[in-house]
Amino acid sequence: METPEFIREYANADVKTLALLGKRFPKVDMPFAINQIQGRQLAKTKLPMWAAIDGIIYPPHLNMEQCSSEQTAVYKQKLVRRLINSVEVNGKTSLIDLTGGFGVDFSYMSQVVETACYVERNEQLCSIAEQNFKRLRLKNVMLKNKDSIEFLQTLEPQTILFLDPARRNANGGKVVSIEDCEPNVLALRDELMSKSQFVIVKLSPMLDWHKAVEQLECVFEVHILSVGNECKELLLVLSADEMAKNNKSETKIRVFCVNDEQCFEYERNNEKEANSSLKQRIFDMNSPLPNYLYEPNASLMKAGDYAQITERYDVAAVSANSHLFISNHWERNFPGRQFKIIDYCSLNKKELKEKIAGITQANISVRNFPMRVEELRKRLKIKDGGEVYIFATTRQNKEYILIIAKKVM
Repeated sequence: METPEFIREYANADVKTLALLGKRFPKVDMPFAINQIQGRQLAKTKLPMWAAIDGIIYPPHLNMEQCSSEQTAVYKQKLVRRLINSVEVNGKTSLIDLTGGFGVDFSYMSQVVETACYVERNEQLCSIAEQNFKRLRLKNVMLKNKDSIEFLQTLEPQTILFLDPARRNANGGKVVSIEDCEPNVLALRDELMSKSQFVIVKLSPMLDWHKAVEQLECVFEVHILSVGNECKELLLVLSADEMAKNNKSETKIRVFCVNDEQCFEYERNNEKEANSSLKQRIFDMNSPLPNYLYEPNASLMKAGDYAQITERYDVAAVSANSHLFISNHWERNFPGRQFKIIDYCSLNKKELKEKIAGITQANISVRNFPMRVEELRKRLKIKDGGEVYIFATTRQNKEYILIIAKKVM
């Protein structure tokens, strides 16, 4: 059996088991075959369109784990299309991906511009991308096996530049500061802006985007992307027009908090103005808790502008630092998990015993609370799981409370 046949035959097999079969298949390039089988298995959920195409070549496992999902790549495609439609373009619309990698983002973004160029210094990845782009039947694309910084210096002005800087240091450890990524977008900012109308930078969701916006000074859109309520990517869109503004107080940034198909969008002025003009509404402590509880999705949590939530929806925060919201009526379009409150109680031993009587299983979350989930679960003697949810938090008067609820279906 040759390598291609082996890959087809064992496409759904356990790769750990396959690693033991090397002596039985001497004609098979076993490391390559296992990498391809493992890559396609991951692609079935992460890149279903690619997984359905015969002959796609998958990169080493680390590159496969780090590449964008189909869902986030499609989002970037829509973003590129919108940016291009928002301005007058002299000549053909163009996009250059300066950090091509496996090429997932590029393959989607390139479809909405007239010319596109993939740049990647790793020869192996560049070779893989070249073969895959042919199988994907991409048109009007060029590939350059070059260093991105050197290539940038030779560029004529483009419509859009895209960068996904490496977020690992020389020892393989993760970095989250924009100046620690490679290439350093902060150091390249002026040159990037002189060579394009827009620059899209993909960064770690762990990064402090407020600080990055302040450092770069030319960001006009922030996109926080979550899939299945897990924060995956942070996109900053830079514009030369924003850099040209002298008065930072006039800067207005559009923030997009995306979770799957749901998007919470708002405009944010500079930091001082935002803090002084918009404050989140806090629940009146003299009233009993209302009927419904809301937990914002991961992208909204990452954005951190909670006042936007209480302005947009008829809800109030349980307290300033709870990141939980409540209302008397059901806000069915709230961007996050929604719950019907069953009961609530303090940590008073007698009250606690009465309120949780009969609850043997529950999903426990803590927000602005002095105990970890494991500690609280042990104290309550409640197993994990089930239909009941217990949120432990602190009210505005520093009273610790447990909110007992069930998901709104």
